[in-house]
Amino acid sequence: MNHTTEIVLTLAGIALVHGLIFFFLTRKSRLIKGKHVVVTGGSSGIGLWAAVECVRLGAHVTVIARNVPLLEKALEELEKWRVRDTQKLQFRSLNLSKSYETVAKTLDELEGDVGPIYMLVNCAGMAICGTVEDTAIADAHRLMDVNYFGTYYPTRHVLPKMKAAGDGIIVITASQAALMGVYGYGAYAASKFALRGLAETIAMEARHRGVTVTLALPADTDTPGFENENRSKPEETKIISGSGGLAKPEDVGRRIVQDALKGSFFSILGLESWILSILCVGMAPWKGPLLCFAQFYLLGPLRLIGLVLQWNFQRIIKGCAKRKAQQSQ
Repeated sequence: MNHTTEIVLTLAGIALVHGLIFFFLTRKSRLIKGKHVVVTGGSSGIGLWAAVECVRLGAHVTVIARNVPLLEKALEELEKWRVRDTQKLQFRSLNLSKSYETVAKTLDELEGDVGPIYMLVNCAGMAICGTVEDTAIADAHRLMDVNYFGTYYPTRHVLPKMKAAGDGIIVITASQAALMGVYGYGAYAASKFALRGLAETIAMEARHRGVTVTLALPADTDTPGFENENRSKPEETKIISGSGGLAKPEDVGRRIVQDALKGSFFSILGLESWILSILCVGMAPWKGPLLCFAQFYLLGPLRLIGLVLQWNFQRIIKGCAKRKAQQSQ
């Protein structure tokens, strides 16, 4: 191979890489202006700011939660971001995990008032921490009811309608705990792993019908829910999860909506989440050549980093156990 050929191949390779990067960064997003978006868990935290982003993009937005005073405050916040006088902004108080029939009836009423639900953003959820044996059976059931069935019921209702329309977006908000088990997150992680399974299954069942699914994997975020979570968090869990800092709910909510409109399966924010999503990619759906290229070449090295992290977690757990034993003497 002569020198000229080498130069040509090098330039061609550079052009290809830059072309893939350009494609990845500028791929067309779907528009939600004038369309109906429903956000569950939209009274505060990530859900509220996801709703704000949808309002800012011109959508009709309905937020769903249980606490009416918080919903009223959320609606006041949404009104600040209104971009069109014709936008319909409203809320509904609803226990999403009570029964499928109750959820279906409410969503049907909303569609009768505003129009078909084009985008469903599932953000309702909660966290209760504790080792598996220290978590009350009732709390384990509650986590599955709120986190899984509170997402499953509305998703199940809108999915066939979206398939029939040949278009639609479903967001399922899980957590980094949907990618790996962590000390003190047993029952919580189980409910979030269930959401990942649901998201991957729907992505396979519905993609050919024009429906996309985005699995949001936020790290620790500065929300009222996170404050409640910390009250039950074991010392080991606080140390393991405390190194990543706290994300802002407005940043997470905005990113989730943007990723969903681009059709991304994973929605992540920050380097730590990006690394973890590649390390735990498994059989997640294909999304673009550049991302798959990165996963292929980084998965091996990142596995080594993952083993180091696991060793560090065990070191923390053993250290805490030793301190507790000394204190009990």
